[in-house]
Amino acid sequence: MQEKVIELKNISKVYKLYKNKRDRLKESLFFFSKKKYHSDFYALDNINLEVRKGEILGLVGTNGAGKSTLLKIITGVLTPSSGKININGKISALIELGAGFNPEYTGIENIELYGTLMGLQKEEIESKKKEIIDFADIGEFVYQPVKNYSSGMFARLAFSVAINVDPEILIVDEALSVGDVFFQLKCYKKFTEFTEKGKTILFVTHDMGSVLKYCNRAILIEKGKKIEDSTPKIVIDKYKKIMVGITEDVEKNKEVETVQINSKKLETLKNNMEINKNFTEYGEMDAEIIDFAFVNRGSITNNMEKGDDVTIKMKVKFHKDVKEPIFAFTIKDRKGTELVGTNTQLEKLSFGIVKAGEIIEVNFSQKIFLQSGEYLMSYGCTGFKNDKFIVYHRLYDVYRIVILSDKDTIGFYDMRSIVSVDRIRGNV
Repeated sequence: MQEKVIELKNISKVYKLYKNKRDRLKESLFFFSKKKYHSDFYALDNINLEVRKGEILGLVGTNGAGKSTLLKIITGVLTPSSGKININGKISALIELGAGFNPEYTGIENIELYGTLMGLQKEEIESKKKEIIDFADIGEFVYQPVKNYSSGMFARLAFSVAINVDPEILIVDEALSVGDVFFQLKCYKKFTEFTEKGKTILFVTHDMGSVLKYCNRAILIEKGKKIEDSTPKIVIDKYKKIMVGITEDVEKNKEVETVQINSKKLETLKNNMEINKNFTEYGEMDAEIIDFAFVNRGSITNNMEKGDDVTIKMKVKFHKDVKEPIFAFTIKDRKGTELVGTNTQLEKLSFGIVKAGEIIEVNFSQKIFLQSGEYLMSYGCTGFKNDKFIVYHRLYDVYRIVILSDKDTIGFYDMRSIVSVDRIRGNV
């Protein structure tokens, strides 16, 4: 097992909140009194965390959850109210864009400044300068004061400096979100090279695809507490629930009104499918996905050949009146990255008010040109109530589909290219 490079034990960060300046003054003057004039706000509440050498750890959570506070404590920018921290390795952090940079200095001068702050000798800084400049790729602007930089140029230089000053631990907080897509790709490639050397990365991002692709572990923080510490897929599934206001308590205590349906008994299509026993399910249950299937060439199956005409079916039973429900499906790869999908809103279908007791059957028909491999199917019924997004019922990774092909191309999607070649003979 790899050695621990970061260890946090029972870390809390508490801020005193006062209703007004007068209360703050009262508490300072009457410090001997037992009466409190403030309330405690826990930005972090009893966080325990171990990070090992060579890990890429993603920190996931809603805005204000405590992610940045946690990173600032790890880097020493903030002092915890309680708990113990043990750091084993030199940290380079990109928490606030341009932190450690002097806006009046040129890019070159700021490279030298940051290197000095990281404890590098002048000779070491000089040896790394060309690599930093080449990676940042901001041209002659490296000789201009950084106060004249765009946010993208700032991000390029800041990241280039942070990762090339030879740290054991790299910490990045959303800084890459301001860079262009090509620079982001270069940065993530650098992440891989970095960890191959046995170094460690912690990063905060709202790009769940990046967490799935690059992280071997993730933690979920919400309201200052560590909610989940697991694989990226498990963490992201729980994060999505929090984003739409679904908690485990809501799921456990939700009482669904039973509604009698005056119709003939429905054929249960899903009984003919190979179902994932560990699929994720949640929602308010005003509407319930009661049946589903994957139909290929008239048969219910989990298999298809690339390019087949297939129909993705779902039946939804409504327990309450719902205005303008949205029906959706997504197809993910085995890591949990959403690859393709659609919903009835995107397809410009409107349903008005669906009454309690009604059943809606939705059929998505299309050709699928994903590459050969195994994929996961998810369903959802959502909508808006008083302008708030509501998940009525969602089934994540409910079954797999297997796509067969005698020819694959690059990536996950086959563009069905038609290639023509002319051979020109003789002298030109």
